[in-house]
Amino acid sequence: MARVGGGAGWHENYVETITASQTLSYNDSGKVFLVATDALTITLPATKAGIRFTFINSGADGNNIITISPNASDKIIGTIANTAQDNVASASADGDLVHTKSSSNKGDHVTLIGDGSDGWYITDGIGIWAGA
Repeated sequence: MARVGGGAGWHENYVETITASQTLSYNDSGKVFLVATDALTITLPATKAGIRFTFINSGADGNNIITISPNASDKIIGTIANTAQDNVASASADGDLVHTKSSSNKGDHVTLIGDGSDGWYITDGIGIWAGA
């Protein structure tokens, strides 16, 4: 894992490269994750108010499928607007958010913030992401 920035207790401007599927923890809050490896699943911890993660496709165009999987009782809620169509996460419990491979572009991204109750809200994003 390459790590850039981030001092003791400071998570802003902290960038980490993900090269294998992994489960995140609350200590990862505020990090920006670069994902250039295909077919990874990133599992979120149970929702907690104010916890935030950003995921960026840093791989080549058309190369990466990225799956973000919430805790079994949590939802991913919101919309990612783009020029082709708006992508809406259907807010089903344990429903994954998937960055589609064939339409993926380097720089596509999504930011999720936990509400501590229902799950994760999409607060920013670009690209073609499919909600389940």
